[in-house]
Amino acid sequence: MSDAILLSGGMDSIALAYWKRPTAAFTLDYGQLAAEAEIEASDALARELGMDHHVIRINMRALGSGDMAGSNADHHAPASDWWPYRNQMLVTLAAMKAVSLGVKQLMLGTVTSDQTHLDGTLEFINKLDALLAYQEGGLRVTAPAIAMSTSELILTSKIPRSLIALAHSCHKANVSCGQCRGCNKYFETMEQLNYVAIEHA
Repeated sequence: MSDAILLSGGMDSIALAYWKRPTAAFTLDYGQLAAEAEIEASDALARELGMDHHVIRINMRALGSGDMAGSNADHHAPASDWWPYRNQMLVTLAAMKAVSLGVKQLMLGTVTSDQTHLDGTLEFINKLDALLAYQEGGLRVTAPAIAMSTSELILTSKIPRSLIALAHSCHKANVSCGQCRGCNKYFETMEQLNYVAIEHA
């Protein structure tokens, strides 16, 4: 096994998985409110693409913050959906499983809008890559779409509408609330695309 993806079930990771076709996918239930819907969306895509899908469950809700944890945002939070060290935690937990399977590259569905958080920046990705590559297993971390918007990623991936519709972007619940930043991003992206170019090319 050579490559895998951290698959959250959101638009970005679903489009990236369709584009890059990794061998395996890792989805984490770390205590976030929308965990089950994210797992269902990820599992459906993994079956469609024939990826080995690994679900890792470890409840860290007590350490969470904001919308995803159903609590008040931490005083350091730049946005309502900020969870302290979340991306570092997710990559680390996925890497623990990935290295045991012989994965050499772990892809993240990071896009330009994620750079509102420090752990969505290229500098962070590069530091995380260097840290994991330094350790046993030599696992590398990449973010192939970090210079793209979500719309650009979807267009580039050529993912069909039926598969992007699987995405669960809500931060607050297993049924989309229609009000959080995740839901707003989903609606805005679909409006930008005007339902174009997510048909097979």
